[in-house]
Amino acid sequence: MSQASISHTDTLNRYLFDNMHVRGELVQLSNSYQHIIKNHNYPVSVRLLLGELMAATCLLTATLKFEGDITVQLQGDGPVGYMSVNGDNNQQMRGIAKVVETEKANAARSLQELLGKGNMIITIKPNQGEAYQGIVALDQPTLAQCFAHYFEVSAQIPTEIWLFSDDDKQQVAGSLIQLLPDGDGSNENLAKQQSDFEHVAQLTNTIKADEIFSLEAQALLYRLYHQEKVSLFDPQSVSYQCGCSSNKCLAAIAQVEPDEIIDILAKHGKISMTCEYCLTIYDFYANDLKSFTSKQNH
Repeated sequence: MSQASISHTDTLNRYLFDNMHVRGELVQLSNSYQHIIKNHNYPVSVRLLLGELMAATCLLTATLKFEGDITVQLQGDGPVGYMSVNGDNNQQMRGIAKVVETEKANAARSLQELLGKGNMIITIKPNQGEAYQGIVALDQPTLAQCFAHYFEVSAQIPTEIWLFSDDDKQQVAGSLIQLLPDGDGSNENLAKQQSDFEHVAQLTNTIKADEIFSLEAQALLYRLYHQEKVSLFDPQSVSYQCGCSSNKCLAAIAQVEPDEIIDILAKHGKISMTCEYCLTIYDFYANDLKSFTSKQNH
């Protein structure tokens, strides 16, 4: 294995199996995940699923060769109305969950108990080119299996995903392996590639939660694949990036009629806006909004 060891938290690692047409990814998150859940009083089951969704979105983003944004949203008729993680090719992430029935969410122990009947909607918006949206039903037992099903349906590439979340450690992690089809397309070649993929899947399936949370990537990959030749690429940092700002709030206020702004200021003395992701409150007073209210008489 090439590549010096680095701190494993908030890091995405990609790797290739040199003698097999299989690629892999490993993501280990702590600080970025803690930022996403920090100010929200989510039930434990919601925090854990949101963490899994964050790890899975990181893995999915790393499979795409593009510059732009990706949003993965879970929508259903269960005690959690929706859950969403948004990120980009620089692995800057943010996420949110909307809990409709807290008591039922507290008691939920599975994906279906949390979201009920629903869908996973994946929206990919490249900086250049057309946006793409894929939808799959949330009809698999786990979120990892729903993602594997998405790859099967959308890209028709054999893919396996493992997701881990630990509420005590406030850490989440995930691993992905994917077949890289290549060669002449002969039955013999395809059978060899499928066999390689299944072999790597069996090895990866031995990942233990305590290992993925405590070992650095190089040590973990050696533990899993020490009999294989693996090339580890440069790691990529994953960070929390809410994206809210005073200017974005002002841009939203600019869409409101001047009379309405004046009415709100008269009643409350200010206009307050709260970011739904990080719960930062932005307060704007009459002086801050002069440029909007002065339009009233024009």
